[in-house]
Amino acid sequence: MPDSDSLQKLFPALSDIPAEVRLKAPIHQRVSLVDGELVPWDGASKTVLSPVCVRQPDGSVEQLEIGSYPVMGEPESDAALDAAVRAYDAGRGAWPTMKVAERIACMQDFIRRMVAQRELVVNLIMWEIGKSLADSAKEFDRTVTYMTQTIDALKELDNGNSRFVIAEGTIGQIRRTPLGVVLCMGPYNYPLNETFATLIPALLMGNTVVFKPPQYGTLLFEPLLEAFRDAFPKGVINTIYAPGAVVVPHMLASGKINVLALIGSSKVADHLKKQHPKSHRLRAILGLDAKNAAIVLPDADLELTVKECLLGALSFNGQRCTALKMLLVHRSIVERFLARFTEELAKMKIGMPWEKGVGITPLPGMHRTAYMTDAIDDAKAKGARVVNESGGVFCKTLFYPAVVYPVSEGMKLYREEQFGPIIPVAPFDDVETALDYVTTSDHGQQVSIFGSDPEQIGALVDPLVNQVCRVNINCQCQRGPDVFPFAGRKDSAEGTLSVTDALRAFSIRSMVAAKQTDGSKALLDAIVSEHYSKFVNTGFIL
Repeated sequence: MPDSDSLQKLFPALSDIPAEVRLKAPIHQRVSLVDGELVPWDGASKTVLSPVCVRQPDGSVEQLEIGSYPVMGEPESDAALDAAVRAYDAGRGAWPTMKVAERIACMQDFIRRMVAQRELVVNLIMWEIGKSLADSAKEFDRTVTYMTQTIDALKELDNGNSRFVIAEGTIGQIRRTPLGVVLCMGPYNYPLNETFATLIPALLMGNTVVFKPPQYGTLLFEPLLEAFRDAFPKGVINTIYAPGAVVVPHMLASGKINVLALIGSSKVADHLKKQHPKSHRLRAILGLDAKNAAIVLPDADLELTVKECLLGALSFNGQRCTALKMLLVHRSIVERFLARFTEELAKMKIGMPWEKGVGITPLPGMHRTAYMTDAIDDAKAKGARVVNESGGVFCKTLFYPAVVYPVSEGMKLYREEQFGPIIPVAPFDDVETALDYVTTSDHGQQVSIFGSDPEQIGALVDPLVNQVCRVNINCQCQRGPDVFPFAGRKDSAEGTLSVTDALRAFSIRSMVAAKQTDGSKALLDAIVSEHYSKFVNTGFIL
């Protein structure tokens, strides 16, 4: 089993990195996209260090420098925000008034340009956040699929509104219209997919956007800046590279932001929403914290449960909001469960993200290993133990997963979202104890139930669906498929994301109405037949 020295040896020398996955050169980004132009930057910059460390001549290992990006401030955020405000122009801009079919054509153009950059973007995801090469490719491809599905959903949505409705002597046409200027911020763990899950529907519905990339996973957007510039009218999308604590409250305090789209923490969201001078006007679409639990019943299929819990807890090192972050296992089977779980965990390959079949990869920043170590030490001081050999051993950014048992109230791991490769396990004797854990949690995203008794599972489903937004039966928690709603209760989310729900989240129903008279009918017929309005129309998008 690994120790810190053996983990250190897993890091390569620079010459050992396969040529096909190396970055041709560090990417030193010195532009931002504002008002349709790639604006040069000659100010301060931030060095980007990969989670991947490389062996030095003296035998030590250090994180590899892979590039840098601008560190801007309030004046630059003002320029980006003002460009988005001008492009929206109080709803009169070219983008918000554009026909839906024309906006779709712009998005399809962007997709073509984006796909042309696939190899570089996938490689940058791997190098910037340490995600395996295979999963980085899956993230890119899934994002492209999500974009095409969103376009199809928008066609269906708009076609359903391409007729007049008559009720109680009133003729009306109801369509979805944009909300205004959107501030979009994505997370580091799915920097492309989760960011685009809000950015793409926001754009398609006619909003203009200020986009701030995540702290980790910034460079991967550099190859897409020209695609954004060339595919969309100027000012429709603008980028800002700056510390969020500096520029985000400043932009919100201006009152010019209409929608806050954030994938992050509930504490940050609470703070930011208060910065807006008219908070009731600020629409928020938020994906926040989660502490998803698995409830393992006495009659659970042990092999299936171990397989699903292992994937659920450790896919991408547990750095997923949908990860299983607490395993509640019935005391009658907990020892057998732990034995099989740790046995399967020991088979997981730990190494560099380009290695075939790798399961555990470096974490983005040594502060992550510091937090993991602190959480384990806290649990051990309060009566828990690490049950798997070498659990919690680390070297720099590489952290060997730790199974911690028995975890109980009062330990950090019981309630805090660890967002990393620690698997807390707590026993229960009465299923009400497991239900109480979910009920009293501040989080309410998902839960997994493992068992075989339909009566007991059915009885658990009914209270759980009123605590979380998705109950998974004999399978891990997850976001997909993207056509399903993705939401959360309590501190876990605000608003619902999915292919169709996101289009609704970034728009509002507006209507044109007239009395059902011959004059009104003639007037509306003339507007439609002569194409005098882009809103009032009966066109059908194929």
